[in-house]
Amino acid sequence: MSAPPGWYPDPGGLSGMFRFWDGQNWSAALSATPQAAPPPSPAPAPRTAVPPTANSTYGALTGARRTRRSGWMLGLIVVLVALVVVMALVVNRVTNDPGSPTGPGGTPTTAVCPPQRQETPSPQPSDGRVHGGRLSYPLFGAPWSPPVAEYGIPFGRAVLRQSVVIERAGVQEWLAAVLIGQLTAGDGFFSPKDGAAIVVRCVTGTFYGGSEVTRDDRANRAMTVDGHDAWLIESELGFDVPGIRAKHELLIVVIVDTGDGAAGLFYASIPENAPQLVRPARNSLAELEVDS
Repeated sequence: MSAPPGWYPDPGGLSGMFRFWDGQNWSAALSATPQAAPPPSPAPAPRTAVPPTANSTYGALTGARRTRRSGWMLGLIVVLVALVVVMALVVNRVTNDPGSPTGPGGTPTTAVCPPQRQETPSPQPSDGRVHGGRLSYPLFGAPWSPPVAEYGIPFGRAVLRQSVVIERAGVQEWLAAVLIGQLTAGDGFFSPKDGAAIVVRCVTGTFYGGSEVTRDDRANRAMTVDGHDAWLIESELGFDVPGIRAKHELLIVVIVDTGDGAAGLFYASIPENAPQLVRPARNSLAELEVDS
């Protein structure tokens, strides 16, 4: 699209809604009026503290990659998941209602994490690779777990996870993990760069149980994966979660433009007390492929 920055009718078809075009990419922001002020540009966040958000139900040790519960706790989790699904439906209905402003006075809004969309990954072919969101990487052996469906990631769907338990505190677990799937955030309106920024914001804001998280970016750049445009954010996260010895971990996020308005997600998180797992994570990134 060759046009000056401004509000244009939503290309996704939301009747009566306008999406902001910054001159190069579609923004996450929506508005009920084209006269709204431009949305603020996201600021870079190297070595910044990320305060906990109200959407902290995923938190450390209760997040998608950090929990194993039993007994009555499983029942509680089922209830919470049902509530999240209901809230997601409500948010979706309000967002798609052309008579509803996206914020006070019709001002544009953005969310730290998009609404969750549970989707079961497709059956895996027997080719020695893990496939998700049109991406694949070579299957890890021991000590990594077999690939399992991961339904607790708000920024991805049809996600598969391989993980290693690093610490245990009672029924709680702290994991090293590699995940692959389809990016939910944006659904075609975000560039890989925008999608990667949203994923990191969501992780730092929701996966650590309300603890303050510091972020020291080591890489934030464009790259290619199997000939497709992609964006890499690699960061050292700092935190202080009660009962957990690890105080830092390596975060690697890669968003790949897989075509047809879709994007693939690669996400790795390796605690500081499992340095031996950094190389497998990096190797899997180096061997990412885009399925035809």
